[in-house]
Amino acid sequence: MSTSTATPFASGTVLVTGATGYIGGLLVPRLLDEGWTVRVLTRSADKLGAHDWGDRVEVVEGDATSGDDLRRALSGTDVAYYLVHSMDGGGDLARRDRELAEGFATAATDAGVSRIVYLGGLHPEGADLSVHLASRVEVGQVLLDAPVPAAVLQAAVVLGDGSVSFDMLRYLTERLPAMVAPQWLRNRIQPIAVDDALHYLVGAARLPEDVNRTFDIGGPEVLTYEQMIQRFAAVNGLRRRLIVGVPVLTPWLASHWVGLITPVEADVAKPLVGSLVHEVVRREQDLDDHVGLPEGGLVGFDDAVRRAMRTAQPDHVLRDVLTVTAATVGAAALGAAATQPDSRWYRSLDLPSWQPPPLAFPLVWTPLYADIVATSVATLARLEGEGRPDEAAAYRRALWGNLVLNTAWSVLFWRVRRPAVAAVEAGVLAASSTDLARRAAAAGGRGGWALVPYAAWTGFAAVLSTAIARRNR
Repeated sequence: MSTSTATPFASGTVLVTGATGYIGGLLVPRLLDEGWTVRVLTRSADKLGAHDWGDRVEVVEGDATSGDDLRRALSGTDVAYYLVHSMDGGGDLARRDRELAEGFATAATDAGVSRIVYLGGLHPEGADLSVHLASRVEVGQVLLDAPVPAAVLQAAVVLGDGSVSFDMLRYLTERLPAMVAPQWLRNRIQPIAVDDALHYLVGAARLPEDVNRTFDIGGPEVLTYEQMIQRFAAVNGLRRRLIVGVPVLTPWLASHWVGLITPVEADVAKPLVGSLVHEVVRREQDLDDHVGLPEGGLVGFDDAVRRAMRTAQPDHVLRDVLTVTAATVGAAALGAAATQPDSRWYRSLDLPSWQPPPLAFPLVWTPLYADIVATSVATLARLEGEGRPDEAAAYRRALWGNLVLNTAWSVLFWRVRRPAVAAVEAGVLAASSTDLARRAAAAGGRGGWALVPYAAWTGFAAVLSTAIARRNR
């Protein structure tokens, strides 16, 4: 056990920026338990209502880009946590983050703050870093160069429910029994449990005044990302994942692939993927000498995953992919089997002049069925992931009913040969398709109004069916 050289239990006022973020939201109650008076800077105090500590902190409404707001928030503060950084990759990320850090350092100096604590990214020295990782390194250096002593903690993958890097690992593993992955998934990584990261962050507030430097933090194990995937699968009772390495999957392509497979947006996945190109292993353990190890020691990878999954919402995307695909393909196959465009009966019908040629129908229906699968899976994943199971169940019932109606029209028209009945049924199908599109749009997310073309086509089919029925009474 390392011997702590940090000052003993201390009280005072700390400012936490980024308190509504994942790390900040968990850090605040830890600091409160340590006896600190906690102040948070937030654009909207209403956002704090989601946290059970919201009524235990001092709140300053403002923006980290405003010097006046920073000065108000930092006034009378002993320690300031800088947990602000860009993840969307939009615009000039490096310039924006540098200017934010410079403004914060200046305001902290003017306010007489005793220490700044920042959580950056673990990285190899001298490597050609991604834009995002290089920007985080630069932010750390800006804070170290300021007159206020800074502790810049550097971590790799943080293992905890709500951590974006953990979410990416989790969903890739759960949703892909087999995957094509870049060779750099075999680079070494030293992940850290979120509880251990918080231990170091809290301890950094009590470092001696002469300490102004970076500290590497990490868990007790060094693993490749591929090993992390396999270990995650084993801990959660999943089969071993088949991973085929390819040398041509660039970080840009990989981030969009991650954005397609997981709830992590591509713009957010890009900086995460960019950091995996490098080996990120702790080079020193000096912070252990200052603040000591957590009680019970550092948490291993398997235990960290178990802790994270205790509060994680179940993910049913793989199940939904299989069931929705099977149901949609089944509906398409039954409809195709019932269709008889070359039958003598169909050739005897009086068809309107605007009837599309037979070839048009498979060309239209194929992408529409693919749209149904993709949009429905994405909609169900969003509803279930956001804890809206009743809406997910209602969408699923609406989808099954729609697919039954979809198949029934083909049977009624082509096999039963009752155009009038088929026309009525087509109207019901169009109404069902419109309702399905409405439900998908109401769920939000990337699906949006993606089912509108399907609803429009079934509406056209209802009009066409009605016209055929009238001409062939």
